[in-house]
Amino acid sequence: MQLEKLLHSQGFGTRKECRALVRNGWLEINGQVVEDPFLDVNPEGFRYTVDDEPFVYREKAYLMLHKPSDYECSQKPKHHRSIYTLLPDYLQNREVQCVGRLDEDTTGLILITDDGHFIHRMSSPKHKVPKVYEVTAKHPLDQSQIEQLLAGVMLHDDNELVVADRCELVSEQVLLLTLTQGKYHQVKRMLAAVGNRVERLKRVAIGQLALPAKLEPGEWCWLEDEDLVKLGMKQA
Repeated sequence: MQLEKLLHSQGFGTRKECRALVRNGWLEINGQVVEDPFLDVNPEGFRYTVDDEPFVYREKAYLMLHKPSDYECSQKPKHHRSIYTLLPDYLQNREVQCVGRLDEDTTGLILITDDGHFIHRMSSPKHKVPKVYEVTAKHPLDQSQIEQLLAGVMLHDDNELVVADRCELVSEQVLLLTLTQGKYHQVKRMLAAVGNRVERLKRVAIGQLALPAKLEPGEWCWLEDEDLVKLGMKQA
């Protein structure tokens, strides 16, 4: 693959802009400046630096982001900033999308990619990918409420029971709630259905992939092979 085509696929601009990037001496391979944008390279595992920042070729972008509060999962936000502004330009240029959405006041783990198959696999109801939420309730939670959530509750303006896959009481007002559905404002509506209210909501895991403790709100990182294994997208 020619360098200009490779850089274009990685989000560094138009083909013309990528040619200029190389000719201006901003790209290095193995510590050496390369100024030929038409140089053929093997993209598999290809490593390079652009403006002293190291990169490795990735055919598809798979990311996790620790979403902060007061950000919208939209390219065209209405009331707050977009989560995409937390990403560098080269990722935005790849037209990545979030897998599902979190409300503006909900924090935690969100996946971002430019792979349509990955989005479908993670968000399609038929695959029932579990999502785990840390729910802080306004009022103390009791065993009766836990049992109701596990048995199924009827949401307002809905005509079928919504069931929690798992409920784990962490403290008097904190609950780990696992769901495989993705209805609008589902967690908030489920807590309301059992006579309580969500004060804070954070998604802490998707499938077997947990939000890393070291990933601070607003930070993102690449998903590695072991992460894709945890999501069922790759064989161990």
